Amino acid sequence: MVVLATQIGESFVGEGPNAAHLNTVLGGRGGPVETAWASALAHPTRGHTPFVAVLRPGLPVKPFTLFVNKASLAGDRHAEMTWGPAQAGVAKGVADAVGEGIIAAAAVDDLLLIAAVWVDPRAADAQLVFTNNAHATLEALRAGRDRLPCIDEVLAVRQAPFNPFFKPAT
Repeated sequence: MVVLATQIGESFVGEGPNAAHLNTVLGGRGGPVETAWASALAHPTRGHTPFVAVLRPGLPVKPFTLFVNKASLAGDRHAEMTWGPAQAGVAKGVADAVGEGIIAAAAVDDLLLIAAVWVDPRAADAQLVFTNNAHATLEALRAGRDRLPCIDEVLAVRQAPFNPFFKPAT
């Protein structure tokens, strides 16, 4: 069994409604990540149905990845964008992380991953949603492995925080 300190990653890729915002939690089976993983899968809530990410039907990505949507499903199109291109992008990003050695291939059976994924209800471009989620997943896993951001980056911008939904007046 692989012993791995829990890795937490974050990434934001793209612009507008087709952007991807992901948080990842990677950890070993038998630890707190497994408890959270199994609990989330077993207790869906209205508008939030965690599921195992697959590369193809019947072929889950490894490490087993629980896709958790951060936005309540807001209609059929939003559900389609979440369960289709966003989850396929997450699966690809995880597989790419294994392929690039960010996650050791020899360890995948001893690890579990939670991917908390924002899909904007206005998302409309399936290919862009897929591409952005694949890239954001890979980058979040890289950030988790590398323990990013470094504290100097955080402290350097602490007086001027912003995000796509808020920019303070200057």
